[in-house]
Amino acid sequence: MTGYDDHLLRTPSKSRISRHPPAVWILVPLAAILFQVYVPRFVVALSYLELPLLITVYFSLMSRRPVTGAVAGAVIGLLQDSLSHQPVGLFGISKTLVGYFSASVSQRFDVENNLLRFLMSFLLFLFHQVLFWVLTRSLLGEALELQAPQTVVYAFLNAVVAVPFFLILDRLRTDTR
Repeated sequence: MTGYDDHLLRTPSKSRISRHPPAVWILVPLAAILFQVYVPRFVVALSYLELPLLITVYFSLMSRRPVTGAVAGAVIGLLQDSLSHQPVGLFGISKTLVGYFSASVSQRFDVENNLLRFLMSFLLFLFHQVLFWVLTRSLLGEALELQAPQTVVYAFLNAVVAVPFFLILDRLRTDTR
């Protein structure tokens, strides 16, 4: 392995459990969901931004517990479902799986690495969109079209936003060994 590979892999002595105050767990996802629902109505250029997904990825990565990541994803997804015009459950299922997978990855890799955060945000956005498309087609029977080039561009833009956004959220946490 190279030195860079060794840096990406976590070592048990360096693993930290990140904790956030309860107000952060409540207010940040709520603000992200309200942003997702209301801001694109006024600023159409920001409609690509999926802040609830980024919050799910961040909290799941930092908790390093798949069950916590899945529960965070389910709660954020169901809250987003309740305020959107989508049937309840589609965002809940998608974000539950995203939370579980991102927390599972965080058990193996150093999630403080910005390159890994970028890649995880990019890949999990793609996963979320494809899963949402599959669920819409299979559960609702709607002929929703998956626009692959646009989805890849949106995934890239969300990943670009995720890195500085995660650094801001890092300032709200307390770490313990």
